[in-house]
Amino acid sequence: MDVISLGEALVDFLPNRRGQRVREVTHWTPCLGGAPANVAVGLSRLGAKSGLVGVTGHDEFGHFLKQGLEREGVDVRHLRQTEEGKTGLGFVSLTQKGERSFTFYRTRAAETFLDARDTTAAAKLLRSSKVVHVGTNSLIHAPARAAVSEAVKQAYEAGQITSTDPNLRLHLWKDPAVLRKLLGVLFKRCAVVKLSEEEIEFVTGTTDVNDALNWLEKKGVVVAIVTRGPKGASLRFRGETRVVPAKRVKVIDTTGAGDGFTAGFLYGLTRLYSTRAALEGADLDALEGHARFGCLVGSHVVTKLGAVAGLPRRGQV
Repeated sequence: MDVISLGEALVDFLPNRRGQRVREVTHWTPCLGGAPANVAVGLSRLGAKSGLVGVTGHDEFGHFLKQGLEREGVDVRHLRQTEEGKTGLGFVSLTQKGERSFTFYRTRAAETFLDARDTTAAAKLLRSSKVVHVGTNSLIHAPARAAVSEAVKQAYEAGQITSTDPNLRLHLWKDPAVLRKLLGVLFKRCAVVKLSEEEIEFVTGTTDVNDALNWLEKKGVVVAIVTRGPKGASLRFRGETRVVPAKRVKVIDTTGAGDGFTAGFLYGLTRLYSTRAALEGADLDALEGHARFGCLVGSHVVTKLGAVAGLPRRGQV
């Protein structure tokens, strides 16, 4: 297995046209969503072997997600369905320029009932993966935080590549200090950390990209990345920074662009490196190339509505 993602899958409802508030939309299209799930789909479309460990509701939306991910070639043997909560839903509103805002229905969402049952059941699959990649939005309950933190710890100690894109949704957290503490635990053990430019102030205390990359590197992150939308991405490795451009495209919807970048970057990584030690000895030019590829994948995503429709096949990039 190339990459196993740990975290949420939810249903994104997309509007039939841009420039409407949620209350004004008359036609919605359900789509696969949730950052870890999007990354898993992106990897699979590029030709990597990917899987998702998480929880959905034992409801129609949960079936929709599991069947959709399976059709995309994602290993969903450990995507558990539960009666404890309902599948999370997100309604996306788009401006004329494709910028998005969300209205979520995730109170007692099934994704938050991820716990040690799931990581224990998936232990063999997790151990077989080159990369263990995690999100944070399904970790608002302590059992989920403990289970994912332990899975990352075990992968780190086994010499696997560990990765996180927090994809921050601060409104989900009653106390953001709990999230900061979680990130502090994850960053110490994650070889790859990807943040968006909008997230760096909350995480690192600075709005300066170079200072944020330096902060992450001091935490022990091997490859630190800040994605910057149309400005591309900045990458830090062994004290050196490289800036890679984003392809200029007609933007329809920015939803999932960061997930596309992560899928593209991790795809490139797994073609060359299968352990943390190998990644630590990587060539900076090669890592820059993976970041350029990630930007290219992200640029495909924004040309379609939703986080998944624009994820490209390998032949397209």
